[in-house]
Amino acid sequence: MLRGKAIPKTTTDQRLLDRRGPSDWVHTDPWRVMRIQAEFVEGFGLLAELGLAVSVFGSSRAVPGSRQYELAEHISAGLAEAGYAVITGGGPGIMEAANKGVAAANGVSVGLGIELPLEQGLNDHVEIGLEFRYFFVRKTMFVKYSQAFVVLPGGFGTLDELFEALTLVQTGKITRFPIVLVDSSYWSGLVSWIRDTVVDQGKISPGDIDLLSIADDPDEVVRIIRAAHNNGGAFRPPVPTVTEVAAFSSVARDGQG
Repeated sequence: MLRGKAIPKTTTDQRLLDRRGPSDWVHTDPWRVMRIQAEFVEGFGLLAELGLAVSVFGSSRAVPGSRQYELAEHISAGLAEAGYAVITGGGPGIMEAANKGVAAANGVSVGLGIELPLEQGLNDHVEIGLEFRYFFVRKTMFVKYSQAFVVLPGGFGTLDELFEALTLVQTGKITRFPIVLVDSSYWSGLVSWIRDTVVDQGKISPGDIDLLSIADDPDEVVRIIRAAHNNGGAFRPPVPTVTEVAAFSSVARDGQG
């Protein structure tokens, strides 16, 4: 509702149809809502038929041939062999390694990229991918379509994804799913701080630390995730092939689904 001086001097239709008027309206927040909506629609359409999936996070700075890069490859190949699609941020480093591993194992390799000044484009091993403008839309896709998180060594972005997942599970906003930290030597300091400081000072409950699992062996990572799902019995949809997922996404975009 607008009254008095708040009433615009021109109507919305006039501003839309008069090409001589200012064009900055396309950059304002109300118009951004349409962009945000479009990203949600694209993401939902792309991933709706994905089936069982695990998100793999980690540093974009890991180099091919490094221990952490190879860990991501082996874990993702094992997940693919266990029937999981693998979702990453689509970039280089750990993300590239994970997409490479699952693609080599003939699994479903998914990349959800983000526009960043220093990091553009999806890696060559992504078979189903989408790039987002907005972090929060991208995060929704990770959470909505994953049944587990695997977190390899990484920086602020990796920590952001880790603690968002922990918060959502702890508060009951999402169904509890496995969150596995890979490489105990990297994560031990953080886990000790959570246990000895955060829990000790009563900032979280003692049982909250159990939301995390730690593993060093790729087979152990897969075992933890499979055991959690077998015990819960909640995640057993059929896993489609890359071709089937791509075909569905094409139909959804064309408005025929």
